[in-house]
Amino acid sequence: MRLEDDGDRSNVEDRRGSGFGGIPMGGTGVRLGLGGTVVVLALSLLFGRDLFSDLGAAPAGAPMAASTPAPSTAQVERRQAGERQLERTAVTSFNDAQRTWSTALARRPGGYPDAKLVLFWDQTRSGCGDAGAEMGPFYCPADEKVYVDLGFYRELATRFGAPGEFAQAYVIAHEVGHHVQNVLGIEQKVRQAQRRDPSRRNALSVKMELQADCLAGVWAHSAQARQLLDPGDLEAGLRAAAAVGDDRLQRNATGRVSPESFTHGTSAQRSQWFRRGLESGRVDACDTFGSAP
Repeated sequence: MRLEDDGDRSNVEDRRGSGFGGIPMGGTGVRLGLGGTVVVLALSLLFGRDLFSDLGAAPAGAPMAASTPAPSTAQVERRQAGERQLERTAVTSFNDAQRTWSTALARRPGGYPDAKLVLFWDQTRSGCGDAGAEMGPFYCPADEKVYVDLGFYRELATRFGAPGEFAQAYVIAHEVGHHVQNVLGIEQKVRQAQRRDPSRRNALSVKMELQADCLAGVWAHSAQARQLLDPGDLEAGLRAAAAVGDDRLQRNATGRVSPESFTHGTSAQRSQWFRRGLESGRVDACDTFGSAP
């Protein structure tokens, strides 16, 4: 991927080493597995409150101690240095995706208001409640920020078999896609529909996540048209989409698949919708809500 870093950090909030890492996650010693973490995170975003604290639970792998001492300046600098390339990829892809959507939505009343990118370590606080690195990258509509612990990218490569800069960029573009949904009013309509009919909550969540995958594909279409992609980049994006499918995550975590609990879609669905956005380059091709399940 050939995105240039122009040094623009105007929409980046770097909390790494700022002391947010000491936020306790859960007070009664209940530790959630990966599947439980995904479900509770989805519900926390849905209701705009920290259900981990309400349940007295910690995400999979989250520390149970009440707090951890703040790292020294030298420790922070060493860790940041080790993430320099990951940071560059996250920031440049975030900025490029935002510029793409600013152009695409230029004629919309109010245009495209920028989101913010929050870099953090281990744990932080968002407008949607306390968050841990174990949740993976996410978008919070309450404060219009994308949150990412860059360590997730290492897991994406080693645990999920989706290495490379473009796979990392896909993750950011997907979260920016959620911001586009928020800007266009889609996110609010989905939340209202979920409240009216709780039995459709998961199905509607899947459709919204697949649409974000398609919107990430629309950005990839733009990047390809501007000759910013290298050979193999698109395949890396498709692998990344497949790597975080509900069926694959559940099978890896528990050895079985429970379609009724899906919140993001299967690996095949996520790849399919990313490809649809990539090939069309159009927002109107991303109508997951009008499509058959």
